[in-house]
Amino acid sequence: MKIALMDSGIGLLAATAAVRRLRPDADLVLSLDPDGMPWGPRTPEDLTGRALAVAEAAAAHRPDALIIGCNTATVHALPTLRARLEPGIPVVGTVPAIKPAAAGGGPVAIWATPATTGSPYQRGLIRDFAAGVPVTEVPCFGLAEAVEHADETAIDAAVAAAAALTPEDVTTVVLGCTHYELVAERIRTAVQRPGFPPLVLHGSAGAVAAQALRRLGEQPAPRAAATGTLTVLLSGREGTLPEAALTYAEGRLLQATSPAG
Repeated sequence: MKIALMDSGIGLLAATAAVRRLRPDADLVLSLDPDGMPWGPRTPEDLTGRALAVAEAAAAHRPDALIIGCNTATVHALPTLRARLEPGIPVVGTVPAIKPAAAGGGPVAIWATPATTGSPYQRGLIRDFAAGVPVTEVPCFGLAEAVEHADETAIDAAVAAAAALTPEDVTTVVLGCTHYELVAERIRTAVQRPGFPPLVLHGSAGAVAAQALRRLGEQPAPRAAATGTLTVLLSGREGTLPEAALTYAEGRLLQATSPAG
């Protein structure tokens, strides 16, 4: 089994690590776009073009499924990618985990990029899945960029700024950008209020990995032999994981994977 994941940068690490934990025997293809990142500020048409090029670079390696490891790319490019690649290659998007977060009753905060915060897409998810639950949309200025470059000072500043915008009674935080899952515990520490129950964080990586296996009719096999290989594509060129990826546990997990021969 071969599963490809795509993003402009290292936001795909969380979903990749989730796939690796579920199926250590799966071959992985990571398709990044260092030449075009960040995607967030691009127009929807431009972003879709970049995403399509990255997806087709991954598709050339004949994966059994493709995961879009990016919320923004899912919003703008999922229909185009599915039209181009399916049914030959199932395409799995990444959606903020608003539904399971709201099931806990809230109050809920959704941490997302400024472009996603307040967007019709996110507002639609809140309307469909969080009716009657107090929800606060929190724009996280510069956090994805800081995580991408493993800039510790910038990460601390961005997390602190977003925490200051988060109501004190929030019990649950939705991590609405895949980059944020790489610093989840730092977010937890910043938002957790003394005397309140433990904060609940909802990311998308585990659900996305499980959905990819379901689309393929496969079952998790976490105890399978760790024989899966790793191929890294950088704007279509074969390469290695960016150095910043190794700052995070998810990146170090993948570093232990054998490169595809």
